[in-house]
Amino acid sequence: MSPNIRFINPTTLAKPPGYTHVVEATMPARIVYIAGQLGIDHDGKVSADFRLQAVQTFENLKNALASVDAGFQDVVKFNNYLTDVKYLQIFRQVRDSYLADEKRPASTTIAISGLARDGALLEIEAVAVLPVATPSKPEGKGRGAPAASKASRRKRAPPRSVTGRRRR
Repeated sequence: MSPNIRFINPTTLAKPPGYTHVVEATMPARIVYIAGQLGIDHDGKVSADFRLQAVQTFENLKNALASVDAGFQDVVKFNNYLTDVKYLQIFRQVRDSYLADEKRPASTTIAISGLARDGALLEIEAVAVLPVATPSKPEGKGRGAPAASKASRRKRAPPRSVTGRRRR
């Protein structure tokens, strides 16, 4: 967690149950957007049980965060979609088991009529803020730019010109 992120619950607002009203990030940062995750396991199966779907959804979020070397402590915003508010208490219990007691993300939860996957009962989107990655040490002994990150080492296509043709 970066020291440049503040979690604020203004005294002029009611104390929120399990989330923070305001999260402020003041720094250069990497912002990571995680697409809505459902309670689908690795084999593409969805349980009919809400609690099992909620646990799987948070496991999927945990794995998505890990792919960018992040964790739930880096999440600043959740958007939660439930197919019925009757699941809210179970949702909160599962969510609370994955989050630390302090510095909870800002969060919005809404009930919707349905999700894109049959049988899905909830979906969660997340936004995480991470420190800017520090460049690696230069490779070799000569002068040159720092070693590229894994993402920047991937082969990139040459940029397109205004006409849409690739420049070489």
